[in-house]
Amino acid sequence: MESLQLLTRPHLIECPDCGTILRLPAMPAKTRAVCPRCDAHLRHTRVDPFSLPLAFNLAALVMLCIGAFFTLMSVSTGGQFRNANLLTGPDRLWGFGLWELSIVVLATTFAAPLLRILCMIVVLTGLRLPHRPPGIRVAFAWVEHLRPWSMVEIFLLGLFVAYVRLSAIVHIDLGPALLALATLTVTMLAADIALDEQAVWEALDVLQPRHPFHHPPANLLGGRLRRMGCHTCRLVTRGREGTLCPRCGFALHHRKPDSINRTWALVIASMILYVPANIYPVLTVVRFGAGEPSTILQGVRELMEAQEWPLALLVFFASVTVPVLKLVSLVLLLATTMAGVRTRRRDRTILYRIIDAVGRWSMIDIFMESILVALVQFGAVVTIIPGPGAIAFAAVVILTMFAARTFDPRLIWDRASEAANPAPEPIPAEPSGLKPA
Repeated sequence: MESLQLLTRPHLIECPDCGTILRLPAMPAKTRAVCPRCDAHLRHTRVDPFSLPLAFNLAALVMLCIGAFFTLMSVSTGGQFRNANLLTGPDRLWGFGLWELSIVVLATTFAAPLLRILCMIVVLTGLRLPHRPPGIRVAFAWVEHLRPWSMVEIFLLGLFVAYVRLSAIVHIDLGPALLALATLTVTMLAADIALDEQAVWEALDVLQPRHPFHHPPANLLGGRLRRMGCHTCRLVTRGREGTLCPRCGFALHHRKPDSINRTWALVIASMILYVPANIYPVLTVVRFGAGEPSTILQGVRELMEAQEWPLALLVFFASVTVPVLKLVSLVLLLATTMAGVRTRRRDRTILYRIIDAVGRWSMIDIFMESILVALVQFGAVVTIIPGPGAIAFAAVVILTMFAARTFDPRLIWDRASEAANPAPEPIPAEPSGLKPA
């Protein structure tokens, strides 16, 4: 179990972006496979897919504990001092009555990274034990679901923006937790790069028989048997819609259920919330009893007035441009998919990958606010009060993330084929994009 075998086992895999079922050949270590139809990443084999990721995750756990409970930043003004760690911001937001925002910040900066790291440690350690821990398959399945909600790297950018805004009104000292969080970001990235998810699933298959997950009777499910790829563990199996994957236990679906309608609902809700997110203030800076509420755009203007042009552009791009472009792109994908447009299917699939990847970075403004609220509470001298616009903006970011997750890019290819009613496209025997890493 110390390293990957010389060659992996040949196996079937479904492309998550276009739905093509391919047969991956035996692959040597340090080899990458891509879909010949849409260029989606299928697998990247590693020399040591178990020991190195385990070491990185153990280091990440230590760094997260330091980052959560040691001082992140301290400020002082007028003889008063305030310290903050990773958990101080959610606590202050809760105190102001913004419990929704408190839960979001706590979940994305502490709970999700912690659970993801612990799941990886349990799985990679369990592979070395003679008796596997119960639930090891489910734990590894949740790693992928927690990935987009782990936002430590985005929190660090929000912290940097907060540092610039605070430097004009208070004296700032940085604590050891800042270095720990920066190291945590690097170690989690390294752990992801070193990991080969399919190698872990294959090791679980070899070392532990697949759990006999319950399959509902055919007369309750209806429908015919069909070949489907599990969206969680990528296992290709033959079953009925809604049955449970024999490897990870998550429900199997030929395509994401009711994808178009659910995505439209989330996109429309995001559009509605985007208006109060930009009209209502996200925070108010009160100095000596006087203050003026600040919206997202006013915050960008304040950074520009302070001559912090790179940060102003970063905040404007992440908090204004990205949400708008994401909503427009989702509407475009939904409309063209429903219409069965056949042109530029690969380009639209790439567009989907981009909006799925960048949407979470809009949380910079929310994380910046949590730091400002945690540190600047100096009574009549200077105090920062969070505003209702932050709740609406956080809801926009989360809903658009869910919208990208509920949209099924395979429908781009399915609907185009259905509209033209062509002969079935030939399925390649193996991906032509097999390349050395």
